[in-house]
Amino acid sequence: MEIRADAETGPYSSLVAAVSYGIASMAMVFINKAVLMQYAHSMTLLTLQQLATALLIHFGRRMGYTRAKGVDIATAKQLLPVSIFYNANVAFALASLKGVNIPMYIAIKRLTPLAVLVAWCFLGKGRPTTQVTLSVILIAAGVLIAALGDFSFDLLGYSMAFISVFFQTMYLVLVEKSGAENGLSSVEIMFYNSFLSLPFLMFLIIATGEFPNSLSILFAKSYSVSFLAILILSLVMGIVLNYTMFLCTVVNSALTTTIVGVLKGVGSTTLGFVLLDGVQVHALNVSGLVINTAGGVWYSYAKYQQKMSKTVKLVTDVEAHRT
Repeated sequence: MEIRADAETGPYSSLVAAVSYGIASMAMVFINKAVLMQYAHSMTLLTLQQLATALLIHFGRRMGYTRAKGVDIATAKQLLPVSIFYNANVAFALASLKGVNIPMYIAIKRLTPLAVLVAWCFLGKGRPTTQVTLSVILIAAGVLIAALGDFSFDLLGYSMAFISVFFQTMYLVLVEKSGAENGLSSVEIMFYNSFLSLPFLMFLIIATGEFPNSLSILFAKSYSVSFLAILILSLVMGIVLNYTMFLCTVVNSALTTTIVGVLKGVGSTTLGFVLLDGVQVHALNVSGLVINTAGGVWYSYAKYQQKMSKTVKLVTDVEAHRT
């Protein structure tokens, strides 16, 4: 079902969008990790996810299941930076998952709110409150402490994850801007993102040497029912994640999307210790992750308080003008 940007503001749409994105995002981390443990060609995997998304929306539009418009050159040019930053984020995130365990990956990705706040300061949207600043410092401190106790420390994997944070920040800010100014629906933004991604990704898988060896390995592994099932699930969840992410950002804001990411990380971190790769536990690592999670929860609470205070002030001002 498609919902246009100007109609995505019902009484429960914000909550539904945020919860849906949180669930999809948490599931996608584990699904991608499971696929990459058997199939290391992350760029080819991303290309397949984007191709599946573009084809689904294209045929959905042709068959009348969605009202998404066709490709407009002017809009494509405006959304090209969104597509570039999105794919750079996912590419580096997938690459980092090959060397970083899930709890540490999530801890590093919690730095995204810090990056969004810094970006907003440069864009002239004001400085954060004291509580927000302190909570973000706590998140960063938690990452540092946890990294010191990480037995499986992988410098390349960590570097990839930090670069992913930068690109995620850029595309979230751009998605919020494009959705608000152009009146695009979540499905339309998702289609443009996937459509514009394909030439860029095809170039990358050839330039990095993944293609054509990655396809031959993929065909060979497709005879395994278990691998084929997890691969198909990855493609489907890639579509679901893209839709819910763009929907949450358009309906709410880029900052809300990062807050949801922080909160879903609490459950993902816990599950990450016992699923898939059997993380080695160290007191310093666990302490850092606890501090990181506490900072994330504090950050979310501080942003909630800030939003509520603005709402109360707006209502008070309206009532004052009426009297």
